Amino acid sequence: MKLVLPFWQRLAITILVVVAVSYLAGAIWQSIFGFTLPSYASGIIGGLAALPLWDFLKRIRPSPQN
Repeated sequence: MKLVLPFWQRLAITILVVVAVSYLAGAIWQSIFGFTLPSYASGIIGGLAALPLWDFLKRIRPSPQN
């Protein structure tokens, strides 16, 4: 059985991961250094986490219908 992930589902999963990773990076930074991580830096970290995830999710796509 092949998993079917339409574009909107891949996009939703990717956005959720970007937000979660950005939040986690900010929380870890805050606990280690005691001051907040700039928002652009956490956005970059989240974006870099999204790249391999998007590539992985592209492999799980609908097969062509006849």
